[in-house]
Amino acid sequence: MEPEERLRAAIASASPSLAAISDADAEKVPAPEKWSRKQIIGHLIDSASNNHQRFVRANFTDDLIFPGYDQERWVALGHYADAPWDSLLSLWREFNLQIARVMEATPSDVKSMPRSRHNLHQLAWRAVAEDQPATLGYFMSDYVDHLEHHLAQVFGGGPT
Repeated sequence: MEPEERLRAAIASASPSLAAISDADAEKVPAPEKWSRKQIIGHLIDSASNNHQRFVRANFTDDLIFPGYDQERWVALGHYADAPWDSLLSLWREFNLQIARVMEATPSDVKSMPRSRHNLHQLAWRAVAEDQPATLGYFMSDYVDHLEHHLAQVFGGGPT
């Protein structure tokens, strides 16, 4: 399945269950040094923000070199813990639907082109060795894997 299809399926599958979580339950922190559900969704919004730009830019370059970001600081600055749950869910859903449109609009030869210059050893959820070529298609699939991982955490399937 193409990454955009997987992303749309994940959004469609998770959205009703996410909406059923109360604002009060979404703000509960499960343990010290762990994120609440609101903060996890906020992290996914930050990830969407960064990766949207990466995916667009990769359509016009020969490499996959992108800036990173400090996820802990971004989540803190975003004040996701204090945001209304329904607002976070709307932003998460719409941003990811736009990313699916970008994925779909990316030509298959651009997705599959091996890129020897990349920093996916630093950025990808499942790293690609620096001395191995990487593809944008891999990076897009990795994005969906990362999103699904965090959705499993929201639904009680793993640590934050």
